[in-house]
Amino acid sequence: MASTVTSESPGTPVSSRPGYGQLLRTRGAWTFLLPGFAARQPFAMLTISIVLLVQHTTGSYGAAGAVAAVTGVSLALFAPFTGRLADRHGQRAVLLPGVLVHTLAGLSLTALALSDAPLWALFVAAVPTGASVPQIGPMVRARWGVKLQDSPLMTTAAAFESVTDELTFVFGPLLATALCTAIDPAAGLLTEAALTLVGGLLFAAQRGTQPAVGADAGVDGHARVKHASALSVPGVRVLIVAFLGIGAVFGGMQVSLAAFSESIGEPGLNGVLYGTFAAGNMLSGVVCGAIAWKVAPRRRLVVAYGALGLAASGLWAAQSVVVLAGVGLLVGVCIAPALITGYTLVDGLVPAGARTEAFTWLTGAVALGQAAAVMVAGQMEDRLWDGAGFLVPMGGTLLALATLVTLRSRLSPRVVSRTVARGVGHRVPVAVD
Repeated sequence: MASTVTSESPGTPVSSRPGYGQLLRTRGAWTFLLPGFAARQPFAMLTISIVLLVQHTTGSYGAAGAVAAVTGVSLALFAPFTGRLADRHGQRAVLLPGVLVHTLAGLSLTALALSDAPLWALFVAAVPTGASVPQIGPMVRARWGVKLQDSPLMTTAAAFESVTDELTFVFGPLLATALCTAIDPAAGLLTEAALTLVGGLLFAAQRGTQPAVGADAGVDGHARVKHASALSVPGVRVLIVAFLGIGAVFGGMQVSLAAFSESIGEPGLNGVLYGTFAAGNMLSGVVCGAIAWKVAPRRRLVVAYGALGLAASGLWAAQSVVVLAGVGLLVGVCIAPALITGYTLVDGLVPAGARTEAFTWLTGAVALGQAAAVMVAGQMEDRLWDGAGFLVPMGGTLLALATLVTLRSRLSPRVVSRTVARGVGHRVPVAVD
């Protein structure tokens, strides 16, 4: 193990090789894991539900991609603000009004689409729909940070959360596609709104595990920086660029796979293909979290991202269902290590009082990259050849990789001095590998 632990977190036994079993035995973890899983499920359904509904009512992937893009841009702009409010006032205070607004906005967008409202009206409704998406994933990660603090289990927790996210992206698109194609084009978005309301309220009810706010946040030595923005950390800005590229993969594949399935007369195949891609991501995440890494996370991120760019570059050449499924699976396998390592780096870069905001910046970056990719890929599918949208994941990842390689030195962890309740210590945070 390449990590050094100076204090033991409550309820977290020390082990030389942390694993999922040890992580899940953390005291109180299940009280936020189960409702958190239920609450984040709708997030994986939102974009594809909007694309399928608007494409059905307008007949254009370009229009569908544009509406989904507005939703994603709105999410990306407001997510960090939501995260900062959660750091300052508590997750519950942000979640309760958020899930109500999102439910109403989703219902309004559905009604407008079904009534053949003009495109500008759909854009207007898409803004609050995206802005109010509950940031459950970042909030769960912040709760892990409270539970584990400096434990070597933090890397395992990051991997576990990535696997959980990808599990939702296996079932979410499949469920949304099945609802939209077998029942009604509006069924996916309606179900997303209902699940957001129920799951969000259940998660908000778990008050005992949410991070402390206000003056109480100072017990871990970070009270003096609790108002600093996570965006002021140079490494966070580099990670945002990297996660924009990952979002370009998600968005480009969602539109391009839907267009490919439509072009061969098998629209229901879209969920299977996207589920294969997400399954590769999920399985890779399981393996990544089970490894006791000795390579520094900064180097791991560059290598993982290089592999992702290479794999994404092969999507546009796939001409059959089998080949496309295989390449998509490989792309998914390459995404998880990059995501997990990026989230792991946050622990060493950002003070505890700003981590929810940092996680929401990364989540927002994925959403913004996805939004831009959905819009560009939709236009390319409408105006160019079938499969042209697959060029978007390649372009997004290669541009982000170039930035990451150039600015990788900014991903070095910060140096802090801190006092722990059980004693006084001084340490330089190192990679929890």
